[in-house]
Formats: sequence, structure tokens, C-alpha cells
Amino acid sequence: MKTLLILFVGMLALSYPAKSNPEKRNSHNLVFQKLAGSWDEAIPLGNGMVGSLVWQKGDKLRFSLDRADLWDLRPMANIDFNKWKFKDIYQHWKDDQYLEVQKAFDEPYDRLPAPSKIPAGALEFEIKSLGKVKSISLDVEKALCTVLWENGTKLTTFVHAEQPVGWYKFENLFAPVIVSLVPPAYNRAGDRKQVDQSMSDLDQLGYPQGEIVREKNRITYDQKGWGEFSYQISTQFETGNKSQTGCWSISSANKGWPIAPKAESLVGEAMKNGIENSIKTHNAWWSKFWSQSAVEIPDTVLEKQYYLEMYKFGSAARADAPPISLQAVWTADNGKLPPWKGDFHHDLNTQLSYWPSYAGNQLNLEEGFLNWLWKLRPTFKKYTRDYFGTGGMNVPGVSTLEGEPMGGWIQYSFGQSVGAWLSQHFYLHWKFSMDRTFLKEKAYPWIKDVAIFLDEIADKSVPGKRKLIMSSSPEIYNNSRKAWFAETTNFDLALIRWTYEKSAEMADELGLPQEAKTWRQILSEWPELAVDSNSGFLFAPGFPFNESHRHFSHLMAFHPLGTIDFSNGEKDQEIIKHTLENLVKTTPDYWCGYSYSWLGNLYARAMDGEKAAETLRIFSENFCLPNSFHVNGEQHNKGYSKMKYRPFTLEGNFAFASGIQEMLLQSHTGVIKVFPAIPASWTNAKFENLRAQGAFLISAEKENGRVTKVHLFSEKGGNLRLENPFGATIKSDVEYRKEGNILLFDLKPGKHVNLKL
Repeated sequence: MKTLLILFVGMLALSYPAKSNPEKRNSHNLVFQKLAGSWDEAIPLGNGMVGSLVWQKGDKLRFSLDRADLWDLRPMANIDFNKWKFKDIYQHWKDDQYLEVQKAFDEPYDRLPAPSKIPAGALEFEIKSLGKVKSISLDVEKALCTVLWENGTKLTTFVHAEQPVGWYKFENLFAPVIVSLVPPAYNRAGDRKQVDQSMSDLDQLGYPQGEIVREKNRITYDQKGWGEFSYQISTQFETGNKSQTGCWSISSANKGWPIAPKAESLVGEAMKNGIENSIKTHNAWWSKFWSQSAVEIPDTVLEKQYYLEMYKFGSAARADAPPISLQAVWTADNGKLPPWKGDFHHDLNTQLSYWPSYAGNQLNLEEGFLNWLWKLRPTFKKYTRDYFGTGGMNVPGVSTLEGEPMGGWIQYSFGQSVGAWLSQHFYLHWKFSMDRTFLKEKAYPWIKDVAIFLDEIADKSVPGKRKLIMSSSPEIYNNSRKAWFAETTNFDLALIRWTYEKSAEMADELGLPQEAKTWRQILSEWPELAVDSNSGFLFAPGFPFNESHRHFSHLMAFHPLGTIDFSNGEKDQEIIKHTLENLVKTTPDYWCGYSYSWLGNLYARAMDGEKAAETLRIFSENFCLPNSFHVNGEQHNKGYSKMKYRPFTLEGNFAFASGIQEMLLQSHTGVIKVFPAIPASWTNAKFENLRAQGAFLISAEKENGRVTKVHLFSEKGGNLRLENPFGATIKSDVEYRKEGNILLFDLKPGKHVNLKL
């Protein structure tokens, strides 16, 4: 992207890791004294398309291998839009016959093994003769995993940043290491027990066991899946002077997919090129990744967790790969299908996973999500016609790799405002990039389709007033009939109102006044949010927030949508304060880890740095495994949640990173604020190249409790509004105006501004 080139050239002097010392960088690494004994505590490596988990199973070193598009895509047998449409769901709910809906839509999701993400297989290495492991580490900066043995043997392994291959090299060997390729157990019956939301065993997929072909220095495994889907794993290795070097890859094929090289061919080409050349290009990609932005805060726990989250984001997201699913390229390696089938949950999970891409200045990696959504618009429009019977577009709340609905709790898997929340990512990409072509060709067309759908699905029986015939709020009241509300919930209403507000804003920007007028007229016909003077946001009119629940869906208007905000004045501030007080007062008994990550963002938006830091620390220390994986349940019995399970999902990790960014920089109101929500004890802190709305890159430094430096860079030009962080004394190398406490700059593209105390 052009924006990346501008940033890399124009801001290189400020970039990480060039200005960070090696000791500081090393503090972000993972270092253990022994190999993990379970897949979910393994060292994660990946590049958005393929991934590896490094751990020990029994007496063997194991690489659990994965590829993002390994999917069983058989259609859900229970979803019949000739029999079931939204109006039928409504009628069954209204007539108190909701049990029939649950049997049709929900029970099959739990009972049927597919559609589902599936694991690839594993490589295993005989390491018993090597003796005791001395250490295993992950170099976060270089995305390299190193295992050292007490006898001097060393293993270096990595997944190449841009190519669908992984490498491993043993050094100081006394004899070659025996390598095995271990396929998934498609032909061996599992125990049929549910483990951390892993509901089905692999043999239930009904696949014939694939064939392994072993040659002298090559092993290849071909597996046939459902329909015309197949995949191949291949590894090739060679021995040198006390060394052994190998490469692996995974390829996939299916009807209608582009024809791509098989794994065997990819590995052969990579081996010809050599591991040293591969390391050079791998390191170059990660060096550029880390140069995009950096943070430095005095809380070492939070800083390390932040860098581990951004490392995982760099390992899980690419512009040309499928979007981040529940586990991305680290599917469970326990003989079962992954938790919640490893699918794409759009009632929270995919959305939270991309929050750190914006301020974190990684818009190119976020494009994979948008590209996927855009490509699947025909599928989404057909789903909207078939199920809702309307024009426009909505998106299934739980979907396959190809965007087809998968069922599950129907209030959310077939929710009416799913497309609206996904619209925010198109909007944010435009606001943070100021890419007018993207606005015209993708962002506005997407949100316009969603606005048309919401217009047609609305109940307009009362002239000038709109509502939904029934509404939900993920995941309040779980999957009961009560989970449907007769009045429009704050969750749905916040997203609907946001959609029309932003549709009008985009139409204005594109010079479409009549369309903007239409959207504003529709907006005026929707009610205001339901608020109680004492407890803040309600679930829906007449339904106060009165039970502990993991999903803060009732306060969407505050965050992430920002239509209710501290900057709007005392009225909004009171609503926000009361809502957060009531949220905590109801106890966190049934919160998940991502609840704490989200709450950290909420406190940051409420300008409460103390609670933001405290909440994010609770997440880091109690809801993550030693390798930093978020596992939903509390792991140390300190009273932060009664949820004790450990299904690994990524949205909590990436929402944590966003929380740190919100503490350091905010721009959602149109005014850029540096260090808006940090604890008083953070007297020294800095960040470099965080991205603000308007396509501005911001760097700032705080020393001894005072902001001493701010650097502004304008990619596209425009009016920059900065809340004065200095006070009366400001040194600037460009002219500016003042409006109260706001500094105003009129900047041309490529302009730098240096401000000092």
C-alpha cells in the first residue's frame, strides 16, 4: 500500500525497533525452561495462512500444523429457507412455540460435526536421545522459536512471514533426528466428550484416512475431505555437518477455488532457495511490521502483553488470507474439532479481533477481513433475500469460510444488525486511511446495502416511528425465548442509528445530498436509546441490566460506536458513569476474558486510566495461558469469574491491544488526544506512529508527568485538531490556530509537525 511506503520512508527515524534497545526488546519474548505439555500452551508461529504450534507430546517434539482455509464446507442440513424464514421465527416466538425453533436451528449446530474448521496434522521429532531441554523461547521481534538442549543441540523454527512454508533447523547434532508426519485421527473413534466447547471428534467427519508416502528425505500426506475438498502436507529435510534442515507446507484444493501449487512443490522450491535466504526475507517483513508503531509504558506486564498481542496479530492477519477466525491458524490439536467449530462469529469475535489494526497502524493487515466480506457480498445478499425476504444486505452472525450460515443460537447467528456492526470496519478503514476511492467503491456501497436492508426489515406500522418486530441483545438470556424482546434493544438500536448517521456522513462526503437526506429522515424515525437515570443503559425499554453477563451488548453506543461519548458533555458522561458502575455492581461472575479486555477499552473511553490499566492487568494475569493465549475462563481462582473452562479464542487478546492504544491515543471524536487515559503513576511513557482518524500518524512522549514532545505526520493532508497537551508554553515548527484548548493545523499531504514543551 502507498500509505505503508509513506510511513516507512517518512517516519523511519521514529520507528521501532530501531530506537529500542535490545534489552527492552528481549523483555517481550516468551522464555520457558521446558516445552509446553499441551497444544494450547505451545509457542505460536504463523503468517495468516499457515501456522504452527511448538510443544511436546509424550516424548516427542511436536509441530501442530494448520492452514486457514482447511474447512469442511458441507451445508448445514437443518437450515432450510424454504421452510424457515424470519417471519416464521417471529410467529413461533409470538405463539410461544419457540421450542420448535430451537430444535430446528440450535440443536443441530451442537450435534452435527460440520461445517467446521479442521486441523491439518502434525510433525513429530524424536528428541529422547537429545536429553534434557534447557530452554524454549519465542523471539517476538523476529518471529523465531528456539529450543536449546543441555547437550548443546539447538533448534530454530519459524513460519515464513509471506510464503506458506515453515522451517526447522537442528544444529550441534550427534545423529539425525527422526521426523514423522502424524495425520489427524479421522479413522479412530474419539471419546465423544465435550472438552472446552470442542464438541465433536474428528472421526465423526466421516473422512477416509489419508495416505502417507515416505521417501528418504521427504514425507507427504494427502487427505480427502468432504465433497471435492482435499489438502496435502509435505516436509523435506536434509542433513549437513552436525545439522539437519527441513521445510514443511500445507496446500488445499476445492471446487471453484483457484488452482495453487501443492505443498510438495512449494517445499521443493523453498529447499532450493535455502533457509538462509528465507530467513532474510522473513526478517525483512517482521522488521517492517514492527516499524509501523511502538508503545513504551512503565507497566511491564501490560507492555509485554501488548507486544505479544501485536505479534499474534502479525501472525494471524494478512491482506491476501482469510480473516481471523476464532483460533486463526492455531486450530486445536486434541483429536477434536476446534471450540465452536473454529468458525467466524460476527456477534463480537471477528469485530474485536481487528480493533488494534487501526490505531496500531496495520491497515494493510486489516484488509484481509474487508476483502473477504466484500468478495462474499453475493452470498450475503442471497442469504438476506432467502431468510429475511428483503433487499439490501445482512450477514449471518455465524458463518463458514464461504459466508454461509451455520446456525446456532438464532438470535445472534441470524441477527438483524450483524451487517451493521461489520459496516463499522468499512467506515473505520476509510476514516483512518482517508482513502477516497475505498470510500466510493466499497465503504459506502457496503453500508448503503445494510441501510436498505434495515429500512425494509423495520416495522413502520406507526407513521413516522420505526421498530423491529422483535429484537435481541447478544447474548443476554442465552438461548431462551426470553432472549427475544418485543421492543428494539439498545444493541440493535445503537447499530441501526449508527448506520444511518454514518450513511449520511458518507453520502455528504461523496456529494450525494439526496441520499444523505433520506438517511437522516430514516434516522429521525428511530427512537432514542433506552436509559435509566440510575443504572444507565438498559437492555431494552423496561429491561435493566441486572445480571452478570459476558457480552456488553447493551452499551454498544458508547463503545465501540462512539455515538454516546464523554466529549458530548455532562448528559452523556452521567449515562456512561452510571452504566459502568452498574456493570461492575452486578458482579463479573459470568464474564469471560474478553469481557475484561472490552472493559479496559470502556474505561479508557471514560478517561479512567487507573481502572483501564487495572482491568487489562486482570485479563493478562488471569485469563491467559503462559504463552499469552486468551482462554475465556479464569485460570487462577481469584474471584474474577465463575467461568473456569479454557477454550482458546483470539478476540480477547486483540481487544486487549486496542485497550492499550485507547489509553495512549484517541481520535474518534475528530479531536486527537494524546495520553487521554493513563494512570497517574505513568509519569514516563511514549508511543510512536500510532494512527489517528484523518490519516494522521502521531508520536508523543511524556517525561516526569508532563507531555514534552508530540510529532504529527499527515499522510493525506487536511485539518488536524489536537487537544493541547502542553499548557500555555508550546514550541511548534509550523503555524497553528487555537480554539479554546484545541490546536488547529491545516496540513498538506506529507507534512510533519514537531511540537515541544
